[in-house]
Amino acid sequence: MKVLFAAAEAHPFIKTGGLADVIGALPKALKGAGVDVRVILPKYKGIPEQFRSQMEPVAVLDVPVGWRNQYCGIEQIVYEGIPVYFVDNEYYFGRDGIYGYMDDGERFAFFNRAVLECLPSINFQPDVLHCHDWHAAVVPLLLKAHYRHIPFYSNMRTVFTIHNLLYQGVFPYSVLGELLGLDSSYFTSVEYYGNVNYMKGGIVHSDHVTTVSPTYADEIRTAYYGYGLDGLLNSRADSLSGIVNGIDTKSYNPNTDSKIFTKYRSNLAKKAENKLGLQQELGLPVAPYIPMVAMVTRLVDSKGLDLLTRVLDELLYYDDIQFVLLGTGDESYERWFREAAWRYPTKLSSQILFNDALSRKIYAASDIFLMPSKFEPCGISQLLALRYGSIPVVRETGGLNDTVHAYNEETGEGNGFTFKDYNAHDMMFTLRRAVSYYHKPEHWKKVTKNAFAGDYSWSVSAQQYIDIYDSITE
Repeated sequence: MKVLFAAAEAHPFIKTGGLADVIGALPKALKGAGVDVRVILPKYKGIPEQFRSQMEPVAVLDVPVGWRNQYCGIEQIVYEGIPVYFVDNEYYFGRDGIYGYMDDGERFAFFNRAVLECLPSINFQPDVLHCHDWHAAVVPLLLKAHYRHIPFYSNMRTVFTIHNLLYQGVFPYSVLGELLGLDSSYFTSVEYYGNVNYMKGGIVHSDHVTTVSPTYADEIRTAYYGYGLDGLLNSRADSLSGIVNGIDTKSYNPNTDSKIFTKYRSNLAKKAENKLGLQQELGLPVAPYIPMVAMVTRLVDSKGLDLLTRVLDELLYYDDIQFVLLGTGDESYERWFREAAWRYPTKLSSQILFNDALSRKIYAASDIFLMPSKFEPCGISQLLALRYGSIPVVRETGGLNDTVHAYNEETGEGNGFTFKDYNAHDMMFTLRRAVSYYHKPEHWKKVTKNAFAGDYSWSVSAQQYIDIYDSITE
């Protein structure tokens, strides 16, 4: 089985969120199961020099973008056994950042066409093109419209994975002909309130659609979570699968992680040494008995921060806890948490930045990890928290619902604490319940033992993807 992953970002080359983690880790799990898997990405200006200097030129070609042809260079790195191709065009990708430009429709139309156009030049004929999120969503459409009649492409099949349905890639109608080179007969399959919707094209034209958790696969078929595509997704229900993401358990391993203060396997006393180290580093009172609650998150509405800002003052005023937050995002939230840290200097540390080493220290140091998300397609943070023995408190949505199970004091089952309604006081009650069990060692040992015992690797999920590849290529 030969598979090409097409995506806008991948760890460790370029990252803005969980998509990069998936593209960085899933191919390695597939390779371990015997799949010849490769990855193709844009060559962004922001890719670190340590990788750029290793890139070797593979091909140079012209890529049609509507009526014009654009230069395309293909460069390659073999990283941890996975061939990774980079689509080079300075005009489109030699810029700061990844997204947010007025011509993103054109930039990624070029990337989608380049993915297909370069395959003969790199001498790779995949059985499956696995396309991720809106940035690679029109590959299945372009394959059908421009390449299916060519023998080299005739047997290729496509899988499209929705990582977050909120971001769909919606552009003016003119994109259809000007950039994708398609006539009006294709408009129905991408039409979205008179515009062209790249993600809709991926859903309509791929052989199989996946998303990143079973619960999210159900949620996006409802009006509330479907963002206008719920009817279409219902029509594809028979070829829509929800597969939970995993994490790179080799990289994220508290027993070997060189970035945390004290390595540990499942020893809570050793884990507690990380709390003391972080308290000292962040200037919080050094006190092993105080439960530390943490969030590592983008500071945006979807992460449930409006719930937290509603009740955090009450929690910090009345409850004997410490709260550590790491992340960047909306300026209003950044300002709110900075001011809150000024009000509660001995209880709250707001780290308004992105820092991988600090995030690992927080996973290792914290006792409780809060994720009150409004929606969460899968979530990586709760899996990392569980891996490091930080007990999640989450809302029952998306992948959080599939991976975090409420602790039952009668049976000793469960690896976290959950609440259902999007309500600030439900969240606060659940968080206080978790804190109460932190002070009951017999129960806390059980819930942390359950967390440490979970399998958060990609192995099971990788096999589910292989089963889908097999089903569409039979």
